Amino acid sequence: MRFSCEKNALNEAVSVCSHAVGTKGTSPVMEGLLLEAGSTLTVTGFNYKTAIQKNFDADVTQPGSVVLNARILADIVRRLPSDTVEITVDDRLMATIRGGASEFNLIASDPQEFPELPQVDEEESFCLPSSLLREMISGTLFAVGENENKPIITGSLMEIENRVFRMVSVDGYRLAVRQEEIEVGEEEHFSFVVPGESLKELFRILPDEDEPCRVCPQRKHALFSFGNIRMTTRLLEGEFLNWRAAIPENQPINIQLDRSEIISAVERVSLIISERLKNPVRCLFEGDRLKLSCTTALGRSYDECVIPDCGAKLEIGFNNRYLLDALRACQDDTFVLGLKSGLSPCTMRPVEGEKYIYLVLPVRLKAGE
Repeated sequence: MRFSCEKNALNEAVSVCSHAVGTKGTSPVMEGLLLEAGSTLTVTGFNYKTAIQKNFDADVTQPGSVVLNARILADIVRRLPSDTVEITVDDRLMATIRGGASEFNLIASDPQEFPELPQVDEEESFCLPSSLLREMISGTLFAVGENENKPIITGSLMEIENRVFRMVSVDGYRLAVRQEEIEVGEEEHFSFVVPGESLKELFRILPDEDEPCRVCPQRKHALFSFGNIRMTTRLLEGEFLNWRAAIPENQPINIQLDRSEIISAVERVSLIISERLKNPVRCLFEGDRLKLSCTTALGRSYDECVIPDCGAKLEIGFNNRYLLDALRACQDDTFVLGLKSGLSPCTMRPVEGEKYIYLVLPVRLKAGE
C-alpha cells in the first residue's frame, strides 16, 4: 500500500473519523482508523455503535488498506512540517509516514481484523439541509435522558409525518420538540430513535450550511450522508414515549416574554446555586412583575422583570439549569410562556407558528426554600 495526499485533507479526515474510534483499553484494532486506498482514500472509525467515514482524493500508487492507531496518527499528521503526507505499508504491516524531513515507522494492525460495518439499504431515504438538521439537534439534544434503565429516552425521536420533520427529546423532567416542513412526498412516513451520543457526534461534523444531508433509516441502523462524509449509527429499539400526552391542553396564563431579559435575570439569581446547592429558582408572577428569588446556604438572591400584566398571582419553582436550557433553545427574541398552576409544567412556544415547544416540570416549593 502506498499513497500521498494533502496534509490538511488527511488531518481533517482523521479528526472527524476519530470521534467514532473505540475507547482506550479496547483491542488495538478498535483504537485505530481504517485507511483504504483505491480510486480515493477512505478513512473509517467504528466503535460498534457508530461508524464515521470520509473519503477524499489522494495519489494512490499501490492500493491497499491498513489500520493505524488513531491518536498517534492524528498527532503525527498534525505536526508534520510539509503540506504533503506519504504513507507506505509493507507486507509485515510496518507503516512509514513521511512529510518533509520527518519520518515515522508505526506497527499497524491487520485490516482483516477491523469489524465489518453495518449495511444500510439506501433506497428509502429523505433529504434536508445540513444546517437545519444541525439546528434541530441543538434545539433538542439538551433534553435527552441519561437514565440507562429507560434506554429509549437516551435518544431523540426523528419522524416525518405529513411533510413535517420532527425531533423530540424527553428525559422525565423536560420535553423538547422541534419541527419544520421539508420537501418530501406526502406519503413519506418515518419514525426512529437515534442515540444521544450519536447525535452529539453528528452535530460536531455536520456543516452549518445548506448542503443536503441524506438520511436513510432502517429497523436497526440509520445512515446520514453529506458531502464526502457518511455516518452510520445503531438505533434504539422500543416504543418512544407518548410525548403529546405530556403537553398541557389548557393553560389560562399565556405571557409574551423577552427571551434575553428573562435569561439574564435567571442567570443572575442562579449565581448562588452550585452542584452542591441545588435549591430551586422561585418565580412569582404578580401583575406586571416577574419576581425571581433563590435561597441557599450561601445566602439569598433576588431579581425582577417587567412583564405584560398576567392578570393573576402564581408562584412556581424550577431547577435553574432545566429552565435556562429551554429558554436558550427558544429561537425567537419573544416567546409565549404558558402556565396553569404552581404544580403544572410550563411551556414555551413561538408567538406565531408551531416550530418548537419546550416543556419544563416545576419543583415543589418548600417554605423558606
